[in-house]
Amino acid sequence: MAYRRAVSIADALKSSGVVTVRGWVYRKRELKDKIFLVLRDSTGILQLVFARNTEAFDVAQRLNLESSLVATGLVRDEPRAPGGKELHVQSVDWYYEGAPYPINEDAAQADSEYLLDVRHLWLRSRKMQAVLKIRHTVFGAIHEYFRSRGYYEVQGPMFITAAVEGGATLFKVPYFDDHVYLTQSSQFYLEAFIFSLEKVYTIAPSFRAEPSRTRRHLTEFWHAEAEMAWYNLDDLMKVNEELVSHIVSKVLEERLEELKLLGRKTEPLDAVKPPFHRVSYDEALNILRAKGVDIKWGDDLGSDEERVLTLQFDRPIQLYGFPEKVKAFYHRNDPQRPEVTLSVDVLAPEGYGEIIGGGERIYDEKELVSKIERFGLDPKDYQWYIDLRRYGSVPHSGFGLGVDRVVMWIAGLDHIRDAVPFPRDMRRKYP
Repeated sequence: MAYRRAVSIADALKSSGVVTVRGWVYRKRELKDKIFLVLRDSTGILQLVFARNTEAFDVAQRLNLESSLVATGLVRDEPRAPGGKELHVQSVDWYYEGAPYPINEDAAQADSEYLLDVRHLWLRSRKMQAVLKIRHTVFGAIHEYFRSRGYYEVQGPMFITAAVEGGATLFKVPYFDDHVYLTQSSQFYLEAFIFSLEKVYTIAPSFRAEPSRTRRHLTEFWHAEAEMAWYNLDDLMKVNEELVSHIVSKVLEERLEELKLLGRKTEPLDAVKPPFHRVSYDEALNILRAKGVDIKWGDDLGSDEERVLTLQFDRPIQLYGFPEKVKAFYHRNDPQRPEVTLSVDVLAPEGYGEIIGGGERIYDEKELVSKIERFGLDPKDYQWYIDLRRYGSVPHSGFGLGVDRVVMWIAGLDHIRDAVPFPRDMRRKYP
């Protein structure tokens, strides 16, 4: 394939004169004496004009949507064209004539299940492209935050032998003559790392066999987790709001065009700055009851309750002080109020709800064993985790952030499946 050196569409839109571009046919419109193709690449879209009675016109006639080509032509100003410019094609240097594309605009608007069936193709859409770019920025911002503050990136195993979040949501996997489970969280392993590196984080997939059909649950999701030696609950809450604010700030800095394409209003995101609202569990119950929600002390907050609560605030909420029975066994209880844990969830505003869960970890060996037994679990299943407390334990805290939920919220999406390239839930494992 021999042709002039191509430039990106973003650069072509800044150019004048003759340029070569390459990409995929995004839109096609035929008139009597012209064909208009809108070409897309990873940087944008550009209108191409093909005049009749040219070899290039004959090629353009044959091209279906998503066919690929390399074209050379003259860039001209055209206020009616996307980006205000168009390319008058002089030659098609190379092309690949694709089959008729199976996704049309009606399908894109009306049948979300079909779009999930052809997700491998729907990734080419401008909407998914915008979401993928926002994901890219979110992942990069998480790494940037932690690395700029002295955290070490570490990696835990995906095969585990004990539950972190409860045995009912474990995926069991054959393992030679035995079995293991897919990890629900890297937390326990990150706690092991802090006794060497003090402040650590990881970004990795987690798996939970939750039979849930809500708009914010997946069976496979990306988890950003951190554990910090010597940190208490207040220290942790400061990290929560700094991290979330940093992520939002980077997206606003780098992805305004993508947010605009998705129709996302940015005013709510502009308000995401520390300090976040701090609301105790007890205060939350009072707010919910005042709004007509039937909830009693000791109940966990589900998505409906979180939606009502977050709609009362203009920024994320740090909801803290949950009852013992609604949080996992490893959360430290408040010495001043033992029925309450030193735990915190961060709830995204606008009804999106929980994006972070964390708290102080139990660091005393006897206290940990006692709570494991109180929760009806067998300490033998957690021997190596208990060992961490047996040899030089220290106070520490940590959290897990659902990256896909953060993308869903920042991008203003209706369903978490739209925030993930290839979503997995209880009904979907293809493609």
